[in-house]
Amino acid sequence: MPRVAGLIAYDGTDFCGFQVQSEVPTVQGALEDALKELTGANCRVSGSGRTDTGVHARGQVIAVEAPWRHSLEALRQAWNQRLPDSILVRCLTEAPQDFHPRFSASERTYRYTTWAPAFEGDGGRRFPLVDRFALVLPKRPDLEAMNGAARLLIGTHDFATFGQAPQGENTVRRIVSLFWEQVEESLPVLDQYPSERLVLTFSANAFLRRMARNVAGSLLAVGLGRWQADELAAALNAKDRSLSAPPLPPNGLVLERVQYAEYPDLFSAHISC
Repeated sequence: MPRVAGLIAYDGTDFCGFQVQSEVPTVQGALEDALKELTGANCRVSGSGRTDTGVHARGQVIAVEAPWRHSLEALRQAWNQRLPDSILVRCLTEAPQDFHPRFSASERTYRYTTWAPAFEGDGGRRFPLVDRFALVLPKRPDLEAMNGAARLLIGTHDFATFGQAPQGENTVRRIVSLFWEQVEESLPVLDQYPSERLVLTFSANAFLRRMARNVAGSLLAVGLGRWQADELAAALNAKDRSLSAPPLPPNGLVLERVQYAEYPDLFSAHISC
């Protein structure tokens, strides 16, 4: 059977995470069910990351061996026809035999999106046009304070305060980059009560369970004046799970990209995906 790697996107709102579980909807389960309907075979799909319940992806990477005698593009189209609208196989390519989407990955990038009032004072807590994919904040956080605190986390540290190891007990991870920025809109502002989009971009060699959401929540606590940067540093050094700020809700988090140092051109022939 040919071994293929794929790039997929999904709206995770209605799924209990990526990893297959019994009696609950998951992204992996939907992918495997659709592939069985298509090929008649039980094919195990592996993924680059076990995104949590409600977390989305634009650049999740998968691998699978499936009995298929036609082109990969024909497989992609037929697979998508059997998937729910919330999941899309963006492209497929032939995978090296020793490739594994999770264990071969060298770096992963997540983004967390928030919307905050552009003016002083409190804003709304709901925004129907973005609620599925962003967190609406009651007031604008201090970007400079959050980025100052973020710099304390860059590098190799024991992040036990901010997450749990998916396997074993190793909680050491390396953060490559971590920063908040205001994303400028190109359209003129017509809203009487304008909002700003503030996005955290977070790249690391690997992530602990809920690490991205816990770190985002702790940085936001600094930005809203609930924590000081030295309190964040102390929490990191304590390696105590109870000292993290509460995790931000999953709807604002997207797995954007997975990189492979040994296979830098894995999807290079599919630029459009």
